[in-house]
Amino acid sequence: MDIGFTHAPGMIVAFLIAISFLVFFHELGHYLVARWSGIRILAFSLGFGPELIGRTDKHGTRWKVCAIPLGGYVRFYGDEDAASRPDFEGLDALPAEERAKTFNGARLWKRAATVAAGPIANFILAIAIFAVIFMVYGRPVSDPVVSDVQPGSPAAEAGIQPGDIMVALDGQKVSNFSQVVRYVSVRPEVPIVVTVERGDEALKLNITPSRYEDEDQFGNRMEIGRIGVVANQETANFRVERYGPLEAVGQGALQSWHIVVSTYDYIVNVFAGRMKADQIGGPVRVANMAGQMASLGFVAFANFAAILSVSVGLFNLLPVPMLDGGHLLFYAIEAVRGRPLSARIQEFAFRVGLAMVLALMIFATWNDTIGRMG
Repeated sequence: MDIGFTHAPGMIVAFLIAISFLVFFHELGHYLVARWSGIRILAFSLGFGPELIGRTDKHGTRWKVCAIPLGGYVRFYGDEDAASRPDFEGLDALPAEERAKTFNGARLWKRAATVAAGPIANFILAIAIFAVIFMVYGRPVSDPVVSDVQPGSPAAEAGIQPGDIMVALDGQKVSNFSQVVRYVSVRPEVPIVVTVERGDEALKLNITPSRYEDEDQFGNRMEIGRIGVVANQETANFRVERYGPLEAVGQGALQSWHIVVSTYDYIVNVFAGRMKADQIGGPVRVANMAGQMASLGFVAFANFAAILSVSVGLFNLLPVPMLDGGHLLFYAIEAVRGRPLSARIQEFAFRVGLAMVLALMIFATWNDTIGRMG
């Protein structure tokens, strides 16, 4: 029997490769900036739970791989646990020279830089992956020219005609058809002003994308917005563009930014009630998608890894205690107040943050399993 990446063993392998790669770079960002800042590091861990293998380097850092491969952490001197909760009693007992080597004894800007370095590393990794893909394999693009308009569609009702060139959406310039699809897809039933060129005229047309349930080749379903325009080779000039190193990095950064914006738009639409929250997934869905993308080849899997890296960076920047964004929020408050929040407030915030993260994980797992059966 053929065991591919879309079967359970293959999905697990693909998932472990992707998540370990992304977690390593995330934690490496924390580690490198902490070392540069003079902060002592006790452990660098891939995974949680019991240690499987490990070694201690000459700086006293324990590098290890643990049994539960769903994340990782860097533990600093003076931390109470892997979530970088300060050991307040232990810190107070340390002499000034030793306290300066702890994470929480470091200057504010060093702590903020160390925490921010993790998500930044994920964004840099995504940009690098996209850049390599664009340099080596190129990127399929097409001009934003309307080849056909589906009868009865929002575009037809708004007066869009074959041959129209879409040049802007809500005032934002577009240069290829993919940008149109990306912008429209996250705005079902949200009015959009589409600027088109028709001959020598520039027309602004109001269009409200319809809600459409799409399904990919693997049977994954999602609701997206559509306006009913079609592009073909004859008029839209389908092609593959390759870039030099500098331009590829710029395009990689732009692609990463598009993912950030699309994610933000999706979240806004969920809270506005315009889209379902069923696209919020956890480890089960990530493993499933990793296997599916790996079955399509290296480029698809690498592209998925880059998108996932941006998602990891964004998730960690959420202003929730326990996550990097929560720590940065504490430091912003400390900068304004001139002193950190009390130990009691921080401890309470960490408990709330833990509850929020657990609730999100439960919701995501429900979406991955029971929710997708509906």
